[in-house]
Amino acid sequence: MRITERPSPNHGPRRDGTTRPDLIVLHYTAMRGGPGPAIKRLCDPATEVSCHYVIGEAGDVTRLVPDHLRAWHAGAGRWRGRDDVNSRSIGIELSNDGASPFPAPQMDALETLLADLIARHGILPVNVIGHSDCAPGRKIDPGPRFDWCRLARGGLSVWPERRAGDPAAFHDHARSFGYDAAVSDETRLAAFRLRFRPGADGPPDATDAALAADLAARFPA
Repeated sequence: MRITERPSPNHGPRRDGTTRPDLIVLHYTAMRGGPGPAIKRLCDPATEVSCHYVIGEAGDVTRLVPDHLRAWHAGAGRWRGRDDVNSRSIGIELSNDGASPFPAPQMDALETLLADLIARHGILPVNVIGHSDCAPGRKIDPGPRFDWCRLARGGLSVWPERRAGDPAAFHDHARSFGYDAAVSDETRLAAFRLRFRPGADGPPDATDAALAADLAARFPA
């Protein structure tokens, strides 16, 4: 795929001896006007934020930070027993205002990029996540309109199957799958539903329990 280079100064070495990423974090830019304004901000030293790739609505891909370096996109977060998400991840920003659908050309480009990154770095599909997954209660991107099922069908992320589940065990299963940040039960449930059951409300029910039980069984952290 064709990738435009637009180097950002906002990066550094990966920490704690990490030499290669094992996680991909998806974001949306929450900005209008296409990818240009977001790229400008992500390349501004004053913002102290960046990412590795930006994908526009038309499917154009821009690389801001090389894969081997630490971009500043995730902030404080935790996923599957590890902190410092920036040091272990590649960050991808999707140009989207946070309320609009993700256009087909953009999703096509994302799938192509993800397949390449997964193959080159040996990243497991379970470690292709949203910002909301590793920063529950603090972030909601890529939001309820993002098509996680599509990625899972292509082997680029994961999706739960239904199995028996006990609502009382929901939080244990959610933590076992990866939602182990130190947050309230309510926040953990909201993050889980944002990805797997957008629009659901109320306390954990049989459906939440069944989905979390399957994820914990097939993809234990």
